Amino acid sequence: MPIVDDAFDFGRIAAANAISDVYAMGGRPVIAVAILGWPVDKLSTALARQVLEGARIVCAAAGIPLAGGHSIDAAEPVFGLAVNGLCDVANLKRNNTAKEGDILFLTKPLGTGILATAQKRNVIADEHKLLLTEQMARLNKTGEALGKIAGVNAMTDVTGFGLAGHLIEMAEGSGLSAELYYAQVLVMDGVKEYLSQWIVPDATYRNWNAYNSKIIFETGVDVMEAFSLLPDPQTNGGLLVAVSVGSKDEVIELFTQNGLQDFIKPIGMMVGKQDKVIIVKQ
Repeated sequence: MPIVDDAFDFGRIAAANAISDVYAMGGRPVIAVAILGWPVDKLSTALARQVLEGARIVCAAAGIPLAGGHSIDAAEPVFGLAVNGLCDVANLKRNNTAKEGDILFLTKPLGTGILATAQKRNVIADEHKLLLTEQMARLNKTGEALGKIAGVNAMTDVTGFGLAGHLIEMAEGSGLSAELYYAQVLVMDGVKEYLSQWIVPDATYRNWNAYNSKIIFETGVDVMEAFSLLPDPQTNGGLLVAVSVGSKDEVIELFTQNGLQDFIKPIGMMVGKQDKVIIVKQ
């Protein structure tokens, strides 16, 4: 469904979001086909062409063709891609293969859910709106290179369940718990300003209610703020990467070479299974 008003940006964001699933497994996307549902009695086909053009631009940036697709008349606009990718089986990354002692990295700041809600309420500043759109349309291309690093033991992209939800999924699937260093988790500009106005998406509460019993906060953490940020649903969020200590420097070098130098500080560590799945530290 559209998360922005501009049709071209809608196409960009939907395409980047779909392609991210291949990058999150350490793969290289090779081809995409479009899936479009369009209410032709309500919206012009010219707008639909803008959606497709936005998707083509992102596919071109990923080095793949948008090779046709399928469209139907629908009550509301819906758009996405079915993406095929390739990956050497030895380099395939999963979200349930982290190891005790692995260091955790996240390649984008949190906050798209909060900024998108501010946009829906028509209170978002222009600079924050631009920031939101560009982050959601940014490809997670580094995932392909991360797939070739043997010490990257697990990887996933952070999307609708928020950072907390996807980290719980990684930890439980790996039979471990995770320490999360809250102060090291970056947040998009403007997010805390909107939080002070109680601008939070409904999905945040659904996420929190689904898994809050698995999280514990240590003294010093701003629990009320963390309650709104860690379950914040992301659209095309960053890659959550579990890395062995021996490969830390290699990953940091890769991040630096690819413009991700702001994300070279680990946000946590995988630890042996404990009573709680996530232990949030200051």
